[in-house]
Amino acid sequence: MSSTQTITAENVTTLFPEVHTRLIGADLPPNTINSTTTDAQDADLSGYDAEQIRLMDEVCIVLDYNDNAIGTASKKDCHLMTNINKGLLHRAFSTFLFHPESKKLLLQQRATEKITFPDMWTNTCCSHPLAHPSETGLGDLISNVEGAKRAAIRKLDHELGIPSKYVPIGGFEYLTRIHYLAPSDGKWGEHEIDYILFAEADPELNVNKNEVKDVRWVSRDELKQMFKDAETGTGKDKNLKYTPWFKLICESMLYQWWESLEKGELSKITGEETIRRM
Repeated sequence: MSSTQTITAENVTTLFPEVHTRLIGADLPPNTINSTTTDAQDADLSGYDAEQIRLMDEVCIVLDYNDNAIGTASKKDCHLMTNINKGLLHRAFSTFLFHPESKKLLLQQRATEKITFPDMWTNTCCSHPLAHPSETGLGDLISNVEGAKRAAIRKLDHELGIPSKYVPIGGFEYLTRIHYLAPSDGKWGEHEIDYILFAEADPELNVNKNEVKDVRWVSRDELKQMFKDAETGTGKDKNLKYTPWFKLICESMLYQWWESLEKGELSKITGEETIRRM
């Protein structure tokens, strides 16, 4: 794979003609569909769920190696392995929602209809800030984090039916960013700089079945047992599969972060400026 360090604001549109430099207008909502594409008729998307095809026209934030926004591209273009293998990189977020009393983590199983990583279990909500003034940020980490939090509010409502009153923008804690690459199948994958967000809430759920197949609140020990069942091929959860970013986070950092949350010491580890290259 070519290094993403070679992709700059000056050459990105040459390397990737499908990349643009425009944002969605501030007068429109962030999830406005990019009307310049015709993905509904695209052979790459033939046979997939109609609503998931529609969402592939959303406009993601294209990045350089250091998380600077240098362009915009459709969700579809950002997730094609042909582009990822040439270094195309975009911004994402991963939200971890904990129960305020039990400190259990809300997991979701991605819907069968999802184009990337269908049926896999993952953290509460994973998606993308979109190329809109409210979610892109101004280039500094503080405003980029604010954009990721706004995107998280939008997607918690879209995927799980969690109204913003349960997790307002001030209810999120930003921990760090991780940079990873993970194929989904031969055609699709992820190459993201992923903003990790923690929050605590006991929300009412109204699950969007086109996005989420199942949900489960788990303790640290219960999550460890879920992974153990899959690894050993035994136990009630032996057949479950997990998204690669969730496994990376669990294997490297999650349990320590979770313990800090339980102790009321999360503030000691928030706001990391370094990008963790996974």
